[in-house]
Amino acid sequence: MAASSASASAPPHSLLLAAVALAALASVAAARDENGVYDPCSDSRIQRGDGFSFGIAFASLGAFYSGGSVQLSPCDRRLSLASSGQLAVFRPKVDEISLLTINTTTGFNPATAGGYMVAFAGRKYAARSAPTFVSNSSYTVSSFTLVLEFNKGRLQNLHWKKDGCGACAKSSSLVCIGKQTCAFRTQSCKSQGPVDCSIGIQLAFSGTDKHESVLNSWYEVSNLRQYSLYGLYSNLKDTLSGQFNKFF
Repeated sequence: MAASSASASAPPHSLLLAAVALAALASVAAARDENGVYDPCSDSRIQRGDGFSFGIAFASLGAFYSGGSVQLSPCDRRLSLASSGQLAVFRPKVDEISLLTINTTTGFNPATAGGYMVAFAGRKYAARSAPTFVSNSSYTVSSFTLVLEFNKGRLQNLHWKKDGCGACAKSSSLVCIGKQTCAFRTQSCKSQGPVDCSIGIQLAFSGTDKHESVLNSWYEVSNLRQYSLYGLYSNLKDTLSGQFNKFF
């Protein structure tokens, strides 16, 4: 398993410039990573072990649609996301279970950014998820599961998987919304309350790579749905932080 994090920030004039922020990662890419495409708005074909760059755009629900009815990729210049949205970019290793985190305790507020997010990658073969709710003044969802679906190494789709409301009873701060997911009351999140509502995204892969090898990590995650990977990584982070602090 792997964990990575990002802080969402105002995007540059073009989402294509996101590649600049990722270029530094090239020097530390794993030896097996043969995918030289770091721009989430460019197309690539991957194999197991490659890195794969994709973006998550935050905006209002309507900002992801053209003419109010047709959803476009955040890479499409017909949308005004370059001036109104915010962007996080990740490069997980293909077919590893990863936990991606977006820190919301240092100034980024998904509610004021529009309250919804869309995962995306590619241009000619543009793939994007459906918009999913993150936050408003009443509720904030902090735990998500995202599956990247490939066919012969080409990204076909990005799916948000609902985790249900089984975990809501574990905390008095959690409520069930839409009978599909648990959310914190926004007033309990840091800056207003004691809860760290940073976004955690369990990421997995399905389908086949460019050699038609099967990507299995979604199958593994689906078998682990009764556990909280976000809780696992949170506990690990707290343990490491505690040990680190002992040195000072």
